[in-house]
Amino acid sequence: MMLIEKLNEYRIILASKSPRRQLLLREAGICFEVMESDTGEDFPDGLKSYKIPLYLSQKKADALNIDFDEKTLLITADTIVWINGRVINKPTDRDEAISMLKTLSGRMHEVFTGVTLRSKYKSKTFYVKSKVYFRKLKTDEIVYYVDTFKPFDKAGAYGIQEWIGYIAIRKIEGSFYNVMGLPITRLYDELERFIQH
Repeated sequence: MMLIEKLNEYRIILASKSPRRQLLLREAGICFEVMESDTGEDFPDGLKSYKIPLYLSQKKADALNIDFDEKTLLITADTIVWINGRVINKPTDRDEAISMLKTLSGRMHEVFTGVTLRSKYKSKTFYVKSKVYFRKLKTDEIVYYVDTFKPFDKAGAYGIQEWIGYIAIRKIEGSFYNVMGLPITRLYDELERFIQH
């Protein structure tokens, strides 16, 4: 039996309001319901790189009060952009989005997504890293992108699947879908292992 058929026997909850995560899960053929986890994105000082989204995905899972039965499966995720030893989250306004993209311009940054799977009896958390190389962007390109696409719900102030992804990204090492917010291939593999054991 294919994994998709096995997963259809489960009540799968995606705790994310991200339309990109929802799209990726849906396009992978996985049936799910959405439940939002409004926990905020604060994390303890001293956490670095991949440990931040691992912590935040677990925090999101812990915050939900779910009545798990044998066939309930929760998925939470968090994505960060990491550059120059610091995290870049979602911009709060236009000026911050422009500033973030100026920071990314002409440089390589890392994108980490932490994912937590939880059922009645167990939990598994993992992360995926991608490296993204931006070409040098002109200020008017950055302003056009921010004003047209309003990337205020995206870590690093950009969506790789949008205009800026076509014109700015020279190279990616790792999963494209991870940069979108959900490393769907790795998630598929982890789901298969998770429900078998």
